Amino acid sequence: MKIVLGVTGGVAAYKAAELVRRLQQEKLDVQVVMTRSAQQFITPLTFAALTGKKVITEMFGADDGSPANVESAIEHVAVAQRIDLLLIAPATADILAHLAHGIADDFLTTLYLATKAPVIVAPAMNVNMWEHPATEENLKRLRARGIHIVDPAEGYLACGMIGAGRLAATEAIVEKVCAVLGLRHDLDDQTVLITAGPTREDIDPVRFLTNRSSGKMGYALAEAAVRRGAHVILVSGPTDLAVPEGADWVPVHTTEQMRDAVRERGSDAKVIIMAAAVSDYRPTAPHTQKVKRGDTRLVLELEPTPDILAELGRQKGSRILVGFAAETERLRDHARDKLARKRADIIVANDVTQQGAGFDTDTNIVTLFFRNGREIPLPKLSKFEVANRILDHVLEMQKL
Repeated sequence: MKIVLGVTGGVAAYKAAELVRRLQQEKLDVQVVMTRSAQQFITPLTFAALTGKKVITEMFGADDGSPANVESAIEHVAVAQRIDLLLIAPATADILAHLAHGIADDFLTTLYLATKAPVIVAPAMNVNMWEHPATEENLKRLRARGIHIVDPAEGYLACGMIGAGRLAATEAIVEKVCAVLGLRHDLDDQTVLITAGPTREDIDPVRFLTNRSSGKMGYALAEAAVRRGAHVILVSGPTDLAVPEGADWVPVHTTEQMRDAVRERGSDAKVIIMAAAVSDYRPTAPHTQKVKRGDTRLVLELEPTPDILAELGRQKGSRILVGFAAETERLRDHARDKLARKRADIIVANDVTQQGAGFDTDTNIVTLFFRNGREIPLPKLSKFEVANRILDHVLEMQKL
């Protein structure tokens, strides 16, 4: 995973070198961005040597003073789009004010406005600056926007005073980074098989039956499981999504192909999560040539496709089996019925007519139905957050 570490101009800037090493130990790809003031305390060369990457210090033009070009002018946008998290440590009172008021006058503050990745800020400053009403107001604004703050520690400060303002311990900052990114080790040594996306059933060489699934929920589950240490097998129907780095990707098109892939690759899986929206029917006799348009009605005869979830339920043994139910009415009745018929351990059900819970959205509103009768409704969350909630309950069931 890729993160940017923004280093600003405080005495604690030297501690950012140790922070880089700890982040790398978590297998994070770190690029450093420095403000001009930060370079008064530690050189860019130090971070370049630690990361093996260019250290960005200027908004326009190269760091050697060469003229600006198109690439350098939009570099903040390119970096903003490819990172998974922005961490600013140490963060001075000045940078907090810039962030709170949306002032973008250097690369770091412009990057902050341009990225949609999570942001973590670890302030460090004199105790009086930390306790000043202006700083308190700025922090309040940032928290209200969803910025994660790692509060400074108390102790002796560089100015000789005693109080809050010391940069938080490296371990505390790394712990927050891991928590925000969902990096855990609770699925280490486990194989998790996840199906995702739609399946397609050919009518003829140019037409097919499918559904509106984007695959986002299944891919979020794969991303979350990888971050938690699992060996992930992602059996996916056709999507435009990037495969989570570290996942073992198995592309398929038809429901039959998905069943074969699950059978072949799922024998070692301790957890199987069927998030794919498989086509329930397929043409009985697909045409080998394109069907030409005519003036008469065309009748298409369909037959059921294999019921992969039901087959897994009959032979799941000690594995945890999770199914999904996308409904438009009587959510609870249909989910409970599916849970019983498919012999699943959990059914994740959502009403796709709800705003924020339908197809191709980045959020979901689901209710988890368990075989012991328990039901847990979740509020509207990002699909990544929903994925982690599901995995939390899977682990909980494994301990029973």
